Amino acid sequence: MQYDSLTSFLNSGHSALSKGPVALVFAEDNVEINGTIRHHLNLGFKTLVAFMPPEFPLDPELSDRIHRVDLTCAPHTAVFDTINKVIQATPGIWMYYCYNAEYLFFPFCETRTIGEMLAFHTEERRDAMLCHVVDLYAEDLVAFPNGVAPDRAMLDGTGYYAQDRHDAEKRPVERQLDMSGGLRWRFEDHIPNERRRIDRIALFRSQKTLQLQSNHTFNEAEYNTYSCPWHHNMTAAICSFRAAKALKSNAGSTFDIPTFRWRNSVDFQWTSNQLLDLGLIESGQWF
Repeated sequence: MQYDSLTSFLNSGHSALSKGPVALVFAEDNVEINGTIRHHLNLGFKTLVAFMPPEFPLDPELSDRIHRVDLTCAPHTAVFDTINKVIQATPGIWMYYCYNAEYLFFPFCETRTIGEMLAFHTEERRDAMLCHVVDLYAEDLVAFPNGVAPDRAMLDGTGYYAQDRHDAEKRPVERQLDMSGGLRWRFEDHIPNERRRIDRIALFRSQKTLQLQSNHTFNEAEYNTYSCPWHHNMTAAICSFRAAKALKSNAGSTFDIPTFRWRNSVDFQWTSNQLLDLGLIESGQWF
C-alpha cells in the first residue's frame, strides 16, 4: 500500500499498526533500499513501513509486502517528528526504526524471529533495548566510491569505548553509557561531536507519554538504560553503512579518506555469531 503523507497513513492505514513489532525504515537516499527492507522482513516484523520520497525506486515484489509513505527525510528532525507521531497514534506496541543501508542483528536472529526475541525481553520487564550502531564500509573505495558494498563489507574488530553518561549537574546517570567507535571514532575530525555516539535505543515499546529526542534517546530515563538493575539484558546491533555514505558524500571529508581499511578491519560475515564474538551484542539470559 502507498500513502501520500503520514497523515493519510495514520488515518487509513492505522490498522497496520495494531500489532507489533513494527519496523519503521527511513530512506535518506536511494542506496540499498531494497536490501534494507528485505533484511527486516526476513527478521519477522509484522508490519514494515518505509518512508521515502515518491521518486525513489522500489522493487515491485516488495511493494505488496510493505506500507510505503511519501516523506522527505530532511532535515533530520523530520524523522524524529514522524516517529513521535506514530508513537502517539499507536501506544503499547513494540517498534523499531532505522535508515536505509542499515541492518538489525540480535542474538540468534538466524533461527529466531524478532517477535520471539521481544517476547523474552518483555518477560524480563524491559520496554526498550539498547542497540549499537556498528559501522560497515566497503573494502575498496575505488570500486565502491560511496562506501557501500554489502557483498564486500568490512567493520572494525576493535576500537569501541563506553563512557559514563552525565546529567545536567555532571553526575553519572545510572545504567546509561555513551558509546563510541567505528568510523565515527576514527574520523572524528569530520564528525560533529553530537553525532559521534553509536548507541541508539532503536527497539522500544510505545506509550502515550513517550518522546524520541533528536539525540536518539527518550524522555523516559529507563528507556535509555542498557540493562535492568538486577542482571544484564540482551542488546542488539544495527550494522550500518550510514557513516560511510556520509563521509564519502561530504566534500569536506571525501578527499581526505582514500580508504576506510585499517589494521583492525575484518570482513563482515553477516551473522549474529560474529557480533557476539566481538562483544558488540549480548545475549543476556537468552540462550
